[in-house]
Amino acid sequence: MMTTAGEGEELTAPDATVTVRIPASLTDGAYELFEVDAPRGEAAPPHRTPWPKAYYVLHGRMAVLLDGELHDLSPGDAITIPADAPHTFTVHTPSVQFLAFAVGDVMGAFFRDLSAHGLEALPRHGVTL
Repeated sequence: MMTTAGEGEELTAPDATVTVRIPASLTDGAYELFEVDAPRGEAAPPHRTPWPKAYYVLHGRMAVLLDGELHDLSPGDAITIPADAPHTFTVHTPSVQFLAFAVGDVMGAFFRDLSAHGLEALPRHGVTL
């Protein structure tokens, strides 16, 4: 299944707008792909998620703090974030747009719950600060 520019469920997180570009329902639950648009500044405090994920920067510049190490990412850069690794990101340009890829359907379920219910969604998905 193909999705085109502008398609996808749009979700709101405290630090970004997340568009579901490829939902798990189209991959038999194998993986999901999200487009993340975040404004300048710090994102969520360092936190841990029980699922691994990867980021690929489309435009803008961001720093990812992963397991105590800072990584500067620019367009074309990618980073993997292991399950349960403490991480966060800070946007250094007016905005950043990146793809977030996750195995399974857990990240989409989390983003949907976060968009609907705010930070009270964190413990329901095993996300810890």
